[in-house]
Amino acid sequence: SSGNLTAETVTVTIPEGYTVRQTIRLLAEKGVNTEENLLEAARTATYDYSFINNNSEDPSRLEGYLFPDTYIFYQNMDPVQALNKMILRFDEVFNEEMREEAAANGQTIHDIVTIASMIEKETDGTDQAHIASVIYNRLTNTSAETVGLLGIDATLVYALGRPITQDDYQTADTPYNTYKYQGLPPGPISNPGMVAIRAAMNPDSTSDYYYVLGNDGKHHFFKTLK
Repeated sequence: SSGNLTAETVTVTIPEGYTVRQTIRLLAEKGVNTEENLLEAARTATYDYSFINNNSEDPSRLEGYLFPDTYIFYQNMDPVQALNKMILRFDEVFNEEMREEAAANGQTIHDIVTIASMIEKETDGTDQAHIASVIYNRLTNTSAETVGLLGIDATLVYALGRPITQDDYQTADTPYNTYKYQGLPPGPISNPGMVAIRAAMNPDSTSDYYYVLGNDGKHHFFKTLK
């Protein structure tokens, strides 16, 4: 009835490593709002945070900042408010101390979250900080045989929106092709959780530049391709 002020609520758990589009799809399935309205809000609404690029009209501008957590939403709630709730949560968990630490290392929030998003997609194990060390070794030592290329499949999968082939490494002309373009991709490729964010801020200290998933389901790390 029109006099009923107790709007139906819905509890939604956003898994770590979901993309903006996966998150929006999940919210739509739970009845928070339609996929179309949520995407429109992701593209065009203004979000009052220094780390969100309000000049972009691509949903990827929110990538990395819809913090994976359990939320209570109203059904059919304002789509901007729904997305803002998750960004606000990120703004809370990425606290002042972490911001100061990042700044002291010469890194922006965007850098940290981009690195964390790759770590999140590359492993679900306990080796996040070791994966982080490989990423930093490749980023900082451009004279190594990896020549400043991150060579991470997940960035290319993100850009192309499909499983990749051997050909894509050479032919896919996107700034997310970390086999072709040096340094970090343009931005995060998923919404990382706290473990991955902490790994991006506190990588292990190693001299490894390669890792491969073994038949044992664990990553094995190497200094050289050989």
